[in-house]
Amino acid sequence: MNEEIQKAAEILKKGGVILYPTDTIWGIGCDAANEKAVERIYQIKQRKESKSLIILVESEHRLQKYVDVPPLAWDLIDLSEKPLTIVYDNPRNLPANLVSADNTIGIRLTKDEFCRKLISKLGNPLVSTSANISGESPPENFSAISLKILEDVDYIINLRRENLNKQTASSVIKLSMGGKVKIIRE
Repeated sequence: MNEEIQKAAEILKKGGVILYPTDTIWGIGCDAANEKAVERIYQIKQRKESKSLIILVESEHRLQKYVDVPPLAWDLIDLSEKPLTIVYDNPRNLPANLVSADNTIGIRLTKDEFCRKLISKLGNPLVSTSANISGESPPENFSAISLKILEDVDYIINLRRENLNKQTASSVIKLSMGGKVKIIRE
């Protein structure tokens, strides 16, 4: 795993895009601080920039660098039995093309060992979006990823490819600083 983390971090630091296993489904990712790399992900996915992407962080400290975390968010993170992406208001220190038109960003505090170590090595959050062309169904496992996606990324992580279990996306909850809660995806 350490060798894969080293290779991936080098590619990400140069603005590259990777295909990698997450705590949910296989994802396409890049350094979330690199605006041009984020742009490439939109191109690879053939996705409009108006449809936002989420980012992964590995620690509470890093999460707080990008958003003010309402107290309820900490409870939800602690109590969630499955991976949870929370949409926060007023993100900071991120490229404009990552922030939604309503000035929000979806962030998941990942518990996946590979993702945590990679983000730590990179020193920045990691963009995480499903490994599919926009409008198509997300792949349930590595073998379901389209050839187009495989060809368009700069590096494919060589871990957990043989896992044939059906994987699902995270739950998504939007929390506003005013205390309003909206479930976007269970």
